[in-house]
Amino acid sequence: MTHTFLRVPCGIIGEGLKTIEFITVFTGSTRRMSRKYFGTDGIRGTVGRSPITPDFVLRLGHAVGRVLKRHHPDPVVLIGKDTRISGYMLESALESGLNSAGVDVVLLGPVPTPAVAYLTRAQRASLGAVISASHNAYPDNGIKFFSASGTKLPDDWEREVEAVLEEPAEWVDSAHLGRARRLADAAGRYIEFCKSTFSSDLTLRGMKIVVDGANGAAYQIAPKVFHELGADVVAIGCSPDGLNINDGVGATHTEALVKAVAAHQADYGIALDGDADRLQLVDASGRLYNGDELVYLLAADRLARDAVSRGATRSPQLAGVVGTLMTNKAVEVGLRKLGLEFVRAKVGDRYVLEELSRRNWILGGEGSGHLLVLDKHTTGDGIVSALQVLQACAVSGKTAAELLAGVELFPQVLINVRLREGQDWKNNQQLAEETRAVEAELGDAGRVLIRPSGTEPLLRIMVEAQEAALAQSCAERLVATVQAERLPTAVGH
Repeated sequence: MTHTFLRVPCGIIGEGLKTIEFITVFTGSTRRMSRKYFGTDGIRGTVGRSPITPDFVLRLGHAVGRVLKRHHPDPVVLIGKDTRISGYMLESALESGLNSAGVDVVLLGPVPTPAVAYLTRAQRASLGAVISASHNAYPDNGIKFFSASGTKLPDDWEREVEAVLEEPAEWVDSAHLGRARRLADAAGRYIEFCKSTFSSDLTLRGMKIVVDGANGAAYQIAPKVFHELGADVVAIGCSPDGLNINDGVGATHTEALVKAVAAHQADYGIALDGDADRLQLVDASGRLYNGDELVYLLAADRLARDAVSRGATRSPQLAGVVGTLMTNKAVEVGLRKLGLEFVRAKVGDRYVLEELSRRNWILGGEGSGHLLVLDKHTTGDGIVSALQVLQACAVSGKTAAELLAGVELFPQVLINVRLREGQDWKNNQQLAEETRAVEAELGDAGRVLIRPSGTEPLLRIMVEAQEAALAQSCAERLVATVQAERLPTAVGH
């Protein structure tokens, strides 16, 4: 069996940084690592290269259909997509594959990933499928699935699909082929759902908001949600042409949003990514708020409202918050001051969701803007998250900056070091010693995270400290130690 591990200073995952020995952190189960096509968030790649080809997607649809037929007598699958030009081709292939297995399909057209999760649940469908590569550029695409309850599917289901992919196709006869239809008002239904997560006693009237749709799946939907709640909306990144998704706009390119907020003298700017499941926020001063800050803001707001409604008895669902290994130390400190437990999951919203479900908590997220508010939605949703932030501001009568006055993010330095062939960084004693020395210097006012890339021969070295210069110098010391490692000489040379 093959396992993947990373080694980090144990203080990163504990209460503090007093203990500085290395520990080994398990980064994936054998079942997850053994999958051939499915990654942590579906199947993704460059269009025209395996596996993102029409022939494979047809086979995938067929395999998914056969697995569904084993568990559902009359399955129905919803298919949504973003605005990439390749979506037309892949949608047709996936639809055909499902129909060939005798499964009916409902086409949603371009809608956000969280819209597919919601509509799958609302329509009592058996499965939801999303054709999207999220924040990637247009040459990429991918496919991910949601269960009937609108949640990510377990590893066992993905393993079952992969097993069927290796078997010969079993085409159903003509009388039993699946049918396809289009849900004409899919966008409108989702707009109403988003609005329902915002308090009916509140309005956005009098507020000017710039909405950046990343030329992606929410280009029609996001501006309407905020407009119908009363805001004066300025839309940018809402003119997709199939090739411009995430191109200089959206949550991964916030410069356009900052400029637009200043040019239109807006109160806030909201940037989504290509499939609208992540959020970045900008205020009138041009300050950009990432997911770390926003999850703190939401937690503080929930605690305040919970205290009003429940008094001294706090809801068990608000006992803590889940972040990731990359969540800024200042957020952890701030949450603990509020009396909240803070737990770090592996990087990726899938792992945050798993930890929230395990603990029966409702709030979590990561710096990229994937925020989970599980009493509002089953998955990360950029529009719903933005509404929760704006609601917190409206209820408190404070700006986002005022609500975050007590949290100042620690400077964070991340340096990628390319590993040489045969370089065993995990057993590098010099690196272990230098890491202990850095941690001793940082004390409780900083932290170190060392982890390998999952796709390249890179070692990611991250240091946080209250002073930027200290974080930079400590990170450079660790990088120099890795680069100075002498590789063992082969016998006979």
